[in-house]
Amino acid sequence: MSGKSKGLILIQRVIHWTLYFFSGFILYSTKGILPSMLITFSRIIYPLSIFWLQIRIKKRTNFLPIDSKMTTSQLWFNILPVIASLLTVIFSLTNVFLYILRKIT
Repeated sequence: MSGKSKGLILIQRVIHWTLYFFSGFILYSTKGILPSMLITFSRIIYPLSIFWLQIRIKKRTNFLPIDSKMTTSQLWFNILPVIASLLTVIFSLTNVFLYILRKIT
């Protein structure tokens, strides 16, 4: 991989993480625009999703490590963090975009 593409990947990651951290800042510092149940869920799962994503990125493993030999409890143990993290990303980014739209208008 060339240095230029590594630099581009680094810039993309910095932009994504900055946006995600900014959405977390808005999530914790303001009242929230989404319904309170979604905000509360996001506030609880947000720190966990950051750690979970960092572990997955550092290990360079699949986000859904599913094997045919897994038991049902192992499947749920692997699927629930993925679902919770994805929902948190969706809710927090939606909240920050709605917050920005409210400030603009």
